[in-house]
Amino acid sequence: MNALVVAALALLVVTTTPYVGYLALYAWVQPAGSPADKQDWEPDVSIVLPTYNEAQIVETKLDDLLKLDYPMEKVELVVVDSSTDDTRGIIREYFEDLDAPELVLLEEDKRRGLAPALNDAYAAASKEVVVKTDCDSKLPPDVLREAAANLADDDINAVTGRNVEVLGGSEVESGYRGVQSHIQQLESHLDSTLIFHGPFSAFKNDALLPIDPNSLADDTELALKIRRQGGRVVFDPAVTYMEASFSDFVKRRKQKDRRGMGLIRLLVQHRDALGKYGKYGQVVLPFNWWFMIVSPWLLAATLVIGIGAAISVFGVVGVAFPAAVCVFAYLGQSDRLGPFQPFYSISDTQVSLLRASVELLRGKTDGTWEVDSELREAFE
Repeated sequence: MNALVVAALALLVVTTTPYVGYLALYAWVQPAGSPADKQDWEPDVSIVLPTYNEAQIVETKLDDLLKLDYPMEKVELVVVDSSTDDTRGIIREYFEDLDAPELVLLEEDKRRGLAPALNDAYAAASKEVVVKTDCDSKLPPDVLREAAANLADDDINAVTGRNVEVLGGSEVESGYRGVQSHIQQLESHLDSTLIFHGPFSAFKNDALLPIDPNSLADDTELALKIRRQGGRVVFDPAVTYMEASFSDFVKRRKQKDRRGMGLIRLLVQHRDALGKYGKYGQVVLPFNWWFMIVSPWLLAATLVIGIGAAISVFGVVGVAFPAAVCVFAYLGQSDRLGPFQPFYSISDTQVSLLRASVELLRGKTDGTWEVDSELREAFE
């Protein structure tokens, strides 16, 4: 058999085996719902909202928060703002005639990045439960009650949820989030989940720990550190939110690549946790290492060698293989793959993770977000 064909097949088997193993584990565990012993609980809540040049959408976000099915006299809103536009002026005016929730406005004269701003906001948060949300996400009325029900369990220190609707209609992101939700549900039932989501995450205040000022994955870093301190952090599909995203390949790169950079760097920084902390270090972290760090390089190598093998065996006809890959990518980023859309969503994420690895190897570590006006329009 052609050596290139053998190499391509071997790489394909090596790359896919951990995924098949994880699917088998999912079928065996059959996780459902949250692993927490959920109970009715109505604690005082600090909602942390970081803002930067959000004048276009901040009033809509505040309206959204006031619609939550929760007594506002039990809520404290901690806003940390580094804007150069009129965001904080809009916030002040909005709260002029409100008795509740209480507003704590932290004003930054210079933009330092998200992680330092969050460290200040978490330090200022005074309530039993601390919720972090993004300005460009929407929350359903029951989200605080669902989160509190998880945290009523003494063994649970933090909870995150799932994106039930991708604002802007991105089928690519929707497909990936669907797959990710199943992974996180399995992780939570095994022990704890790794990834926490910026649009909505909730923590017990006494479990909060400082974040690396240069962090690019602040929510996940906080969850990982809580687990390393002996806490448990879980995913509950009943805790929901909505976030905007693109399907277009080029537009997605800015959003997805930076997230990938943050997660990869975090895994490398905490590589000493592998094998420790029960099934978290024995199963959850190794799989995420595979998915985020190893698999993207193996898939790229498989694709390159597979194209070479197809051309070497079939000659000019072998060009049909890379052509089919291009068609798959084109239809996928156009949301036209129907039931096969989730497969493109995963491959798109692998592209981002590969690009993120390259950027990190080049020494890129920018810790600030740039405001995306198109995503802001989707939020409105």
